[in-house]
Amino acid sequence: MSILTDQGTHFKNQLMESMTQLIGYNHILSTVYHLQTNGMVERCNATFVPQLAKLQDRENNNWDEYLSSIVFAYNTGVHTATQYSPFQLQFGRDPYMPIDTTLNYVFYKPSDYCNQLKKSLQLIQQHARDKSTYSHKNNKKYYDKNRSNPHHEINDTILIRIHGLRSKLDPQFTLTPKFVIQKQHPTYWVRDQMNDQITRVHVNDMRPILLP
Repeated sequence: MSILTDQGTHFKNQLMESMTQLIGYNHILSTVYHLQTNGMVERCNATFVPQLAKLQDRENNNWDEYLSSIVFAYNTGVHTATQYSPFQLQFGRDPYMPIDTTLNYVFYKPSDYCNQLKKSLQLIQQHARDKSTYSHKNNKKYYDKNRSNPHHEINDTILIRIHGLRSKLDPQFTLTPKFVIQKQHPTYWVRDQMNDQITRVHVNDMRPILLP
């Protein structure tokens, strides 16, 4: 079993290390400042957080009271990529709302409902997969349109992008060079020339340099 998390202190500490040894799972840490590593979770957070921010009080301490309502709205809303709601993909039907009238479906045998549900799920899920694949291809085409695809080799000298700049005049990349010691494109491991510290970094945050 593997668990993927970011490198926040709430996931990277002695307690988590003890749990890893006790349970025996593989703890994988995402690349620093690269949301695509755990893109599905980060995309959900990007959807929920703005909604919670609108509903919570001024003290910012009651967001959990609205979480179930926001999740229900998300699960019953039609998604652009699949053209279905998550509820439909899971249960093969629309959710029953308090304002809905009595159901119009009539099943004379329990097996009739089971057979109809199987057919509905197969049809909906296949259609959703087709729509999702089409959407992914379009997004990839748009993303790759003007994007370069640099590669680095072992012992290449590079600089790393600095995140969280306080001023527009601050340097955007580290001042001390680093050397590539391991590669698994698009992720690389680099060693600092001054203190030998090893850092894992995404290719988008690397800039090659030539030393005299």
